[in-house]
Amino acid sequence: MDPLDTLDDATAAAAFRRLVRHLRHRTDAQNVDLMGLSGFCRNCLSDWIEDAGNLDKATARETIYGMPQAEWKAKYQTEATPEQLRRMEESVAKNAAHV
Repeated sequence: MDPLDTLDDATAAAAFRRLVRHLRHRTDAQNVDLMGLSGFCRNCLSDWIEDAGNLDKATARETIYGMPQAEWKAKYQTEATPEQLRRMEESVAKNAAHV
């Protein structure tokens, strides 16, 4: 059995909230960089909670971003470079093998 499956829900939820708050604090960590390094980003997290919690997309995104996504993008998102996009595409391809 995977040890992750033995975590009680309260512990898992606390860790998830800590991750989300960390990402809210690290506005310098662009989604394209997160995707390039790890294959997931804030949008992925919001999609996952949308699916798990039966939320609409806008509510899920605001839950993760801490504000409407459009507001976050206007304040913090920068233009992606060709290198960032290349790394992201390579990382997304690795995700396809996992799913």
